[in-house]
Amino acid sequence: MSKDAAQSAQATADLSRTREARVPADAGDAGYSKDLKSRHVNMIAIGGAIGTGLFLGAGGRLHTAGPGLALAYLVCGVFAFFVVRALGELVLYRPSSGSFVSYAREFLGEKGAYIAGWMYFLNWSTTGIADITAIALYTHYWSLFTDIPQWTLALVALAVVLAVNLISVRIFGEMEFWFSIIKVATLVGFMLIGVFLLATRHEVGGRTPGASVITESGGVLPHGLMPVVLVMQGVIFAYAALELVGVAAGETAHPEKVVPRAVNSIMWRVGLFYVGSVVLLALLLPGSLYSADESPFVTVLSKVGVPAAGDVMNLVVLTAAMSSLNSGLYSTGRILRSMATAGSAPRFTARMNRSQVPYGGILLTCAVCVLGVGLNYLVPSQAFEIVLNIASLGVISTWVIIMVCHLVFVRRARAGLLTRPTFRLPFSPVTEITTITFLLACLAMMWNDPEVGRRTLLLIPLIGALLSAGWFGVRHRVTNPPAPEPTDPAL
Repeated sequence: MSKDAAQSAQATADLSRTREARVPADAGDAGYSKDLKSRHVNMIAIGGAIGTGLFLGAGGRLHTAGPGLALAYLVCGVFAFFVVRALGELVLYRPSSGSFVSYAREFLGEKGAYIAGWMYFLNWSTTGIADITAIALYTHYWSLFTDIPQWTLALVALAVVLAVNLISVRIFGEMEFWFSIIKVATLVGFMLIGVFLLATRHEVGGRTPGASVITESGGVLPHGLMPVVLVMQGVIFAYAALELVGVAAGETAHPEKVVPRAVNSIMWRVGLFYVGSVVLLALLLPGSLYSADESPFVTVLSKVGVPAAGDVMNLVVLTAAMSSLNSGLYSTGRILRSMATAGSAPRFTARMNRSQVPYGGILLTCAVCVLGVGLNYLVPSQAFEIVLNIASLGVISTWVIIMVCHLVFVRRARAGLLTRPTFRLPFSPVTEITTITFLLACLAMMWNDPEVGRRTLLLIPLIGALLSAGWFGVRHRVTNPPAPEPTDPAL
C-alpha cells in the first residue's frame, strides 16, 4: 500500500470513529448536557438509599418484626447492591440516559424495552402520587397548614418540583444534593445522640438502653421469623431509587470515574444508615413502643425530652418525600424519551427544551400525578396505601429486568461479542439468578397479606393485559421509529 493510500485509510478510520463518538448508540441519548458533577451523582446515590422507608416506615416494621428487622434490611440491602452493581457494569459498558431501558433494548429486544420502560413509569408515576400525598400529610402536621385541603397542598408540591425539573439538570442535581445533605446530617445527628444515650446509660422512656431492652422484650425475633420475612417486600420498596445512578450517568462528563465510586459506596451506606439505625433503635426502646403512625426517631427523641423533635423530623421526612418526587420526574423524563425515540412511547415525550431537559416525558408523569391530586380529594385517608403497593410491582419488575439484561450481557461477552469493563458484578451468573429468585419470592410473599398484598398481586393480570394491548398499538411504530423531536426553543 502506498503512503498516500495509507494516510487516506487512516483519515477515513479517524472520521469513522469521530462519527461514532458523535452519534450515540441509543438515539434517545442525543442532545443531553453533561452538567451533573461527581458530588451530584454521589448524593443522588445516597438520596436513593435514604428516604421515607427509613425515616417513617421503619417504625411500623419494628413494631411488627422487632429487632430482626435489621436482618431484613441487611439481606435486602445486599441484593439491592447486586442490582446496582450489575447496572453500574452496564453503565461503564455504555453510558445511557435511557439506562436499563436502553440496555433492555440491546439485550432483550424492543418488546423487553417496552415492558421495562412502562413498568418503570408505573413505579414512579404511582410513587409520585404517594409522594405528593405524603407531602400534604406531613405539611398538615403544622397548625399553619391544617385548614388547607390536602389536595391543594399536593398540587402545590407537584408544581414546585415540576418547575425545578424543567429549569435544568444542574438545578435538579443541586436540589438533590441539598436534600441528601439534610437527610444524612439528620441521620448522623440521631446516631450520635443514640450512641451517647447507650454509652451513658441514660434512661429512654423509663428504661435503661442496651442489649437488655432486646432480651427482655422477646429477643431478636419476638414474633418469630415469619414477620421478618413478610416485611421484606416493604423493605425492598425502601431501597427503590438506587437505580437512579444509572440514569444520572448519562448526564455526567466522566461516568467511568463517577459511577464505580458511587455504586461501591452504596454498600457501606446501607450498612451504616439502615442496619445501624435499626440496631440502634432496637437497643434504645422495645419494638412494641414504635408505630407506623410516627417516625421511630421522633419516638426516641420525644422519650428523652428533646425539644421540637417532632418538628425537625417532620421537616426531614417532608424533605425525603420532595426528594423522591424530584427524582421520579427526572428519571421518567429520560426513560420516556429513550422509549419515544424507538416508537414505544408517545412522540411528544421525546421533546426537549432549550435547557436540554426532556419536558414531554416529565409532563406526562405529572399528568398521572395530577390524578393523584384527585385521589387525595376523593379518598384522602387511603390514597397513600393504594398507590404504594402498585408502585412495589414496578420496583421489583425493574430490578428483575436489570438482572436479566446483565445475564444476557455476560453471555455475549463470553461468546466474544463484546468486552466487559473491569468494574464487574462478581460471581455471575449465580449472583443474577439468586437475586432474581429472591425478588420473585418477595413478590410471592405479598400473597400472605390478604388486606393489601393479595389485592396488589391480583392487579398483575390487568397490568399484563394493558401492556399487551399497548404493544399491539405501538409495534408498527417500533419497526419504523420516528426521528428524534427537535429542541423546543420556546421552553
